[in-house]
Amino acid sequence: MKYRQLTKEQFESLHEEFAEFLATQSINVDEWKKMKLEKTSIAEEEMNIFSDIVWNDVLNKTKYLEHFSKNTLNLFECKEEEINRIVLKINGDIDLLTKEGYEWLLKNYNKEGVDFFNATKIYKLERNLEIFDLIEKGSTISNGQLYNFFKKIIT
Repeated sequence: MKYRQLTKEQFESLHEEFAEFLATQSINVDEWKKMKLEKTSIAEEEMNIFSDIVWNDVLNKTKYLEHFSKNTLNLFECKEEEINRIVLKINGDIDLLTKEGYEWLLKNYNKEGVDFFNATKIYKLERNLEIFDLIEKGSTISNGQLYNFFKKIIT
């Protein structure tokens, strides 16, 4: 398995797609029910294959990630060969995990106490594996609005 198995909730939200996937494997509903009971390792493998397909599709489309912590905002632009990163560090009692802290940042990003860093890194591993690792560590896929806003400011 390349990534990780989808959660129960993710499988439930993709139940139609999973049924179509099973159909491409010539597995109907009755066979699937029987497989889950009698051939659990094969059923598990089918779920793993489907999970990798879904993750690969999502990661191929991922262009931007965001990761918020109390005093730091990490913004990523995921290109084909490299990943660009903008980091905003807040020196003070502002909590970016709150609505108030986030709004404060948008209004006060140019004030003393807000430090910017940026860097570019060529992927060491496969692109999608590195993006997946960032997601597993708490980053979320975004539309890039924040990244592009701050990119204009620092360039």
